[in-house]
Amino acid sequence: MTRNVVISGGGTGIGLAAAQLFAAHGDRVLLLGRREEVLRKAQVPGALTYAADVGDVASLRGVARFVADEMGAVDVLIHSAGGSGQLEPKVEREDPLDLVADNWMTNFRINTLTAVLLTEALKHRLAEPGGRVLFLGSIAAYRGSGSGAYAASKAALHPYAHDLARELGPHGITVNVVAPGYIEDTDFFGNAMDDARRERLVAETVNKRPGTPGDVAATLHWLASPAAGHITSQIIQVNGGAERGH
Repeated sequence: MTRNVVISGGGTGIGLAAAQLFAAHGDRVLLLGRREEVLRKAQVPGALTYAADVGDVASLRGVARFVADEMGAVDVLIHSAGGSGQLEPKVEREDPLDLVADNWMTNFRINTLTAVLLTEALKHRLAEPGGRVLFLGSIAAYRGSGSGAYAASKAALHPYAHDLARELGPHGITVNVVAPGYIEDTDFFGNAMDDARRERLVAETVNKRPGTPGDVAATLHWLASPAAGHITSQIIQVNGGAERGH
């Protein structure tokens, strides 16, 4: 049976890998992202695309109308939009406190607020029963991220997911967070990855390899399946054993 799958950040990296996997299994996919040209280039057979900033309320109203008109119900909602802020426009600041404030506000906007607002905008369209909400968290939520801002913005998804799971559980809808470790072939690190850092991150895993977008996409796909119908309010780590926190 064909499902309707909405994926934010669906034009690149993990979001794109997930979109390709769901589409390959016959699902109808909507790719959301800020960059229209990136969405157009995404190789996802039969996919719909809609360019919008899901951290902006006005833009989300357009997304909600588009979903209502083109899809109706949403079977699977995947939140892959976000990042460390490295790809955001740089703002010149002289005051160090202004820089800290900008960094934290940016990270919470692109990682937490995008997920919360998109969920709230489409929550009433989730299939009952059988709907799935899947957030992309991070290993950083357990161990920090250097600056603290990115890690905190991802950790904030945990209590929201737990609250949402309790709210939607009686309607047969599950809510989970997938927390990747180091994943190659994404735009996440920008130009900030060098050989020494890569080697260190790979060495932290027990299987001694980096993760791939496909690793995470496969986990998302399984969590969206009927086989995972009794799994909800969980943080599922996909990091090769680099972190085993709870």
